[in-house]
Amino acid sequence: MNASELRDKTPDQLREELVRLKKEQFNLRFQAATGQLENHAQMRRARRDAARVKTILNEKARMAAEQGA
Repeated sequence: MNASELRDKTPDQLREELVRLKKEQFNLRFQAATGQLENHAQMRRARRDAARVKTILNEKARMAAEQGA
């Protein structure tokens, strides 16, 4: 998932994506704890994608606040 793809989405779509990523992180942590996780790089990818989404959400909120002021 690229930051440029995320910038094209609305804030509501980004929040939905963040919820999906958090659920994925939970499931991956559960799989790791039970020894079922085969690819540990998935955890890193999900964590970084969630951080990317949060960054874009904050950028959009900051731009909206600047335009309103």
